[in-house]
Amino acid sequence: WISFLLLALYVLFANKFQNTWTGFSLESFRYIIRNSKLALPSAAMVCLEFWAFETLVFLAGLMPNSKITTSLIAICVNTENIAYMITYGLSAAGSTRVSNELGAGNPNRAKHAMTVTLKLSILLALVVVLTLALGHDIWAGFFSDSHSIIKQFAQLTPLLIVSIVIDAIQGVLSGVARGCGWQRLAVLVNLGAFYFIGMPIASVLGFKFKLYVK
Repeated sequence: WISFLLLALYVLFANKFQNTWTGFSLESFRYIIRNSKLALPSAAMVCLEFWAFETLVFLAGLMPNSKITTSLIAICVNTENIAYMITYGLSAAGSTRVSNELGAGNPNRAKHAMTVTLKLSILLALVVVLTLALGHDIWAGFFSDSHSIIKQFAQLTPLLIVSIVIDAIQGVLSGVARGCGWQRLAVLVNLGAFYFIGMPIASVLGFKFKLYVK
């Protein structure tokens, strides 16, 4: 809602939009179905990913020492979400640029936009993971004052670093997929990757092989 209100205020008061909108009209509903065919799968792409991470928190509650495991997973998920905000912003920018260039008939420029966005996302992810690697104890201390949790988070940090870097790549490519109009395909990919491959593997490794939060 905060994002919506800020965008609404920007559109209302920014000078550049004065000549682009003449008021409410029934014409605005003309393409609502066509737009929904793109918007709903795009939303599903993001929701499927975030729901998968939240499911991991619930699974952590079923493990031994559930207080510690749930805390550790929650710290990891929140850390990844914060890092992903950078990627998500670049993803939105890349998606818009790619769609505009493809619409203008410039596929080479679209490829260049994807390459630049991907490199920038990886670079910023490396800055984040370097900061996390050097200050993981301080970071974990923001979430908990338990020495046990802080110590175990240090053991999880290498895995979290790998996850953040991979997510930086995946996030930008998801934005490119949206810009290319591949939302339906991307929804199926996310559904299969997170819920038919990732989640079962995480459950087997966590419970069967007793790796737990790792």
